[in-house]
Amino acid sequence: MPVPAQLPETKASGKEQSGEPALAIYYEHPRWFQPLFDELARRNVPFHKLHADTHFFEPGEPVRIPVLFNRMSPSAYRRGSGSDILYTLNYLEHLESNGVRVINGTRAYRYEISKAAQLTLLAQLNLPFPRARVIHRHEDAPVAALGLRFPVVIKPNIGGSGAGIIRFDSPEALEDAARSGSFELGLDGIGLVQEFIPARGGHITRVEVLDGKFLYAIKVYLSGQTFDLCPADLCRTTPAVAVENACPVEAPKTGLTVEGYTPPLAVIEAVERITREAGIEVGGVEYTIDDRDGRLYYYDINALSNFVAEAQQVVGFDPFPRLADFLEQEIDRAER
Repeated sequence: MPVPAQLPETKASGKEQSGEPALAIYYEHPRWFQPLFDELARRNVPFHKLHADTHFFEPGEPVRIPVLFNRMSPSAYRRGSGSDILYTLNYLEHLESNGVRVINGTRAYRYEISKAAQLTLLAQLNLPFPRARVIHRHEDAPVAALGLRFPVVIKPNIGGSGAGIIRFDSPEALEDAARSGSFELGLDGIGLVQEFIPARGGHITRVEVLDGKFLYAIKVYLSGQTFDLCPADLCRTTPAVAVENACPVEAPKTGLTVEGYTPPLAVIEAVERITREAGIEVGGVEYTIDDRDGRLYYYDINALSNFVAEAQQVVGFDPFPRLADFLEQEIDRAER
């Protein structure tokens, strides 16, 4: 007897009720989403955990889960799960073609795994972003950088949490690196050569949305030593209060601080517009202010958010109950 298409060996989680759970959560990182799992269990909402590493599906078999929440991370390749990323595209398309309500579905995920597509979207929306050129060969980086302001950064097209980003302060340094192939172009062999924006005030801002609407924003103060800006991994809050459990389960990092912030209305409206056009229902957009001229630049669109650690302390509320409310709402709609 074949395994049901959407259910690998992983069994349902949460407190069981009669019948099949109406919700599945598809994920890769083994610990990031435990707060959500705990909140759903507390509410007695049954759900399936679908772990991408061991997942498979059979085209042509019926799909029985009405709602799936996609939590797949583009940084999975850093954890030895690079094949999960492209597999996920096939799985989401399969679900949607079978009428499953997918939260952060194929369209959102395509933007999640392509920084080039993100910039194209920002250009279509006439929103400011750092100038960039898209390359697929190391040796093209110096020529692609002609006319860009230095410093520049090389970004893998498929990234996540700042993975693989390297800064070059001069054309000569970039030329040397291109000659030796000492930077990553990422899982798909594509990369961006992009102007580096010195952040005014030493921070970037991340704006989170839920159900396509503004949820909260945070300022992330940079150490200057890393591009790993995953807000769930931050170790301190402003003013310099240590957060012992910055990422829900990972060891805290050092040198970064974070504080809650309310952006201007124009920014909130722009972020909601970006995520709406990208099909992102739960996620975030990052921007910074150029310290050289005071201009605002959007530079990253995320269809995955772990929510900021110690959220009650940082932004004044716990986002996970609100996320659970949204999921229950979508279950109700799908079952009508």
